[in-house]
Amino acid sequence: MTRSEQRSGPGRSEVQAHRGASAIAPENTIAAFRAAAEQGAEWVELDVALLGDGTAIVIHDASIDRCSSSTGNLGDLRAADLDQIDAGAWFDPRFKGESLPTLAAVVSALGELRLNANVEIKQHPHHKSLDQLVKTVDEHLRARAPQTKIMISSFDSAALKRMHEINPSYELAMLWSRVPDDWRDVLRSIPATTVHLGYKSLSIGFLEEAVRHGIKVRAWTSNDPRELASFWNAGLTGVITDDPSVYLS
Repeated sequence: MTRSEQRSGPGRSEVQAHRGASAIAPENTIAAFRAAAEQGAEWVELDVALLGDGTAIVIHDASIDRCSSSTGNLGDLRAADLDQIDAGAWFDPRFKGESLPTLAAVVSALGELRLNANVEIKQHPHHKSLDQLVKTVDEHLRARAPQTKIMISSFDSAALKRMHEINPSYELAMLWSRVPDDWRDVLRSIPATTVHLGYKSLSIGFLEEAVRHGIKVRAWTSNDPRELASFWNAGLTGVITDDPSVYLS
């Protein structure tokens, strides 16, 4: 590789806003996705789970305690409860009244904001079944705008396998905090050609081996470009970050 070919960072299309631009707006809200678009991001990462009545919403946790003005487990909530939940004021008073969004509302917003999405499927104990979860997510994603690209990620290989069976068109990304010894076998079994890896577990050796096997690797969640500087030339594909501006400036 010549000096002119060396990479100093990710291309614009390989910067994903983690739960939206969650450094400057409440995570997993339309405000956070709008902020990411305003920063110039082309992709957002978001989390999907189900309420007790099967409504798909965009949230990371199994409860609303951390990221709203209310408390309660998702399994005890229904769509009718969403109007009473403020998902913005906890972050900053400027976001008071921000809603806890349904997946349907977010899919519509992605089209309006011309954003693509990395949709992380969250498995929680209250879900009736994995099949209900992935089918509900896929049904909503099929209603997206024509220009909206989607990839699916999960820490659960079974969720990725089932999504592939339902809709093999999605790019599938296996999420790991650290790479297991049998990583190649796991990816083949899904099948998936992408790994999203906690950035502290990155190594030159793993990246070079991933490149040899045609595997893309994106790092999460890095908010300082210096953390990844030594990995781009070894084959790191992209980054998932709370603050897209630090990688897009």
